[in-house]
Amino acid sequence: MGSKKANASEPAARFPVVAFRRRLAAWYRENARSLPWRGVNDAYATWVSEIMLQQTRVATVIERYREFLQRFPTIAALAEADVEQVLALWSGLGYYRRARMLHRAAQFVVRELKGELPRTAGRLRMLPGVGDYTAAAIASLAFGESVAVVDGNVERVLLRVTGHPEDHSTAARKRLAALAQELVPAAMKPGAPGWENLPGEHNQAMMELGATVCVPKGPLCLQCPVMELCATRGEHVTAVRAPLKSRYAAHLLALRKRGVQTEVLLERRAETASQMAGMLELPPLVAEAVEGLEPALRLRHSITTTNYMVEVFTEPEGQSLQGQVASVEGALLWVPTERLGFQPLTGLARKVLVKLRIMEGRR
Repeated sequence: MGSKKANASEPAARFPVVAFRRRLAAWYRENARSLPWRGVNDAYATWVSEIMLQQTRVATVIERYREFLQRFPTIAALAEADVEQVLALWSGLGYYRRARMLHRAAQFVVRELKGELPRTAGRLRMLPGVGDYTAAAIASLAFGESVAVVDGNVERVLLRVTGHPEDHSTAARKRLAALAQELVPAAMKPGAPGWENLPGEHNQAMMELGATVCVPKGPLCLQCPVMELCATRGEHVTAVRAPLKSRYAAHLLALRKRGVQTEVLLERRAETASQMAGMLELPPLVAEAVEGLEPALRLRHSITTTNYMVEVFTEPEGQSLQGQVASVEGALLWVPTERLGFQPLTGLARKVLVKLRIMEGRR
């Protein structure tokens, strides 16, 4: 569809706030996806879902969310757990610092706040790992505070309906934040029917619209409830994205028998590692060690801004590759295969071990 631009100096006050809000709410009540963290009356569960959903696909989060709450059903249960148990359940979600900070924040809540989560965005921000976005999400979804939640989906919706190009300047972000806040319905008096859901429902509707209709490429404008109020009606102007880097990585898959048990060799990443600290991975190999060898598995794996072409090698008969590990930041250890599901494995290690049927895909 064509694109028409709005006057950049047009004041936010002229935006049809009430009409936008009503159309969006009616659409959401008819079209919202059924997701396990919606409609729950548990601020802790809301908190867990919001942390998991940061930079992670909904489909990936659904199963892990249920597993996580089954293992750690309360803030106290999470606070009492060992961090390795938390990381084990987080394996495959990536961005493992989120799990560490969630665990640390739970301990803070139990120790300093008598196990009760703060009820406002301002107070929630004092928790480790909770920034503006997460604080606003918990406060609005769980406690009905009238505060806007602005993620990438919401930002895209706001840019398109106002006709502005992508702009990361401070002034542009303030303009979007002001409009987002203006759109949020006022909080109702605690105890009034539906008071908890009004601002939260609006915020979820905004995120839902961006995730399912106002998508980055090929937005479904004819299905959009606010198309008539939209200044763009199509894709908006975005900044040029830096291309993903490509790298090669080789890893060792070493197995041994110990009585009736089969064990796999893993490396624990150093606690000081910049990524995935303390996680277990298949030992990396220097490229020269695998020249002329045929890998047992080839696959692609993406981490942040890098695409990896990964090859996994087993040890040839009569030859050991264990002395060719690229860099042992932490320690090498043998782990029984039946215990792999309880270990803090990196996403790549889990993917390889599942594909080679050394461990089950689901615990």
